Amino acid sequence: MRWHDGAAIASDHTPAQGLPKNFLRPCLLLLLRDHPAHGYELHERLRPLGFSRDDPGRLYRALRALESDGLVRSAWEKSTGGPDRRTYELTPAGLAHLHESATELKHTSTLLATFLDRYAEFAEDARFPRPRRDGRPMG
Repeated sequence: MRWHDGAAIASDHTPAQGLPKNFLRPCLLLLLRDHPAHGYELHERLRPLGFSRDDPGRLYRALRALESDGLVRSAWEKSTGGPDRRTYELTPAGLAHLHESATELKHTSTLLATFLDRYAEFAEDARFPRPRRDGRPMG
């Protein structure tokens, strides 16, 4: 469930909901570091990174923004078996931005690990029973 103006809205739960804001951008840079690719291929390769139900429109908006920022460049690729496809590749500025993003994500990971370690200590304390799945305390 998502909340909007105090009302619950049903939504598909995807791992991407818990990921850092704009996590799609460094993921795309990482995938393009491997090799140039077109949008559909990138969409498929994003699945292991938590974007299994992500909408293609968001992907293409992110690619356009990355291109506008000079982090990727694109070119039309002729196709013999279908429509031409736009292929994206990483620029040197994109590679530098990928390194910066990875450093920031590593810092975030460290903070999350610290939080989870402290929470684990709390959760193991029998004086503080864990809440039930519906959010109410047990007891």
